[in-house]
Amino acid sequence: MIMQLTTTRISPDWPCQVKTPGSYDWERSAAKWLRELVPTRYAGYPVFIRHPVLLARHAHIQVQNEIRVARTALQTARADLPGLGLHEGVIEHTIKLYAAEVMQLQHIARSVRAVTQALVEANRQP
Repeated sequence: MIMQLTTTRISPDWPCQVKTPGSYDWERSAAKWLRELVPTRYAGYPVFIRHPVLLARHAHIQVQNEIRVARTALQTARADLPGLGLHEGVIEHTIKLYAAEVMQLQHIARSVRAVTQALVEANRQP
């Protein structure tokens, strides 16, 4: 068996769960990682299983929506949470949680873009 060597430069946002593009079985590791980012029912659709680039597209949409939700929760927390009877310390902790979640989701979005780009490039090669 001949393994294909790659000279692809890996993005700093490349997820550690995904093998290097061009290495053995990297697309399978990419698909496995992407399936973790979408609702379970989507991950099992045959078209997403056969075409990881479509799964990547859906993961991108999913993560972008999660970012919007987290931002909305962050932006409205100070106004909405006191009405729920929550203590100020809980509100402050929740605001910090939402802020951290937005940052984490933005990193995941960059990782999805890097994986998507690599999948597109792999599909273009003969």
